[in-house]
Amino acid sequence: MKYPSTILNLIECFKKLPGIGEKTAERLALSVLDIDSETIDIFSNSLKDSKTKIKRCTKCNNLSESELCEICKDKNRNNKILCVVEEPKNVILFEKLNIFDGYYHVLDGLISPIDGINPEDLNISSLVDRVKKEKIEEVILALKPSIEGETTSLYISRILEDLNVKISKIAYGIPIGAEIDYVDSLTLEMALENRMDISTNKDS
Repeated sequence: MKYPSTILNLIECFKKLPGIGEKTAERLALSVLDIDSETIDIFSNSLKDSKTKIKRCTKCNNLSESELCEICKDKNRNNKILCVVEEPKNVILFEKLNIFDGYYHVLDGLISPIDGINPEDLNISSLVDRVKKEKIEEVILALKPSIEGETTSLYISRILEDLNVKISKIAYGIPIGAEIDYVDSLTLEMALENRMDISTNKDS
């Protein structure tokens, strides 16, 4: 015996989500039957709205429901610093931590020739325009510690080097509490390159 077609269709829809397999999709589909009608309506409308109302901020390329996202609308932030990130969810992470008060610029990916992603496929030209027009004083590259991330950081550094702007990138290293035996080689290399001086100079 098979599930009714409505349930089967719902299972197939859940399976299209990242990380959702057959069993999880089946469990989610069946759990929907126990949700009250009001919540189902909210869920259904939110799914539709995500496709019709969500757009990209015309300034930073972040997710937004209007021409400018809430961050770009905020005049109280530091307008001299731009933090460059790979995707919108990185912006959310920084904002949750409440550790950065400047503005953002979302690239929508990283340079990866092997995957057919070149500089012109990313939101890089608009970054250069912003640095020029907004008189940005510092660009922080907050990209993942991977070959693609390093390639993208190097490319951006080179195209901005003549614009009289400070270019920095977030430091990479070994996570607090991690066992060094289990740290991958790239992270360990980054930790060595970004090591900090903790020596104290005392008069003899």
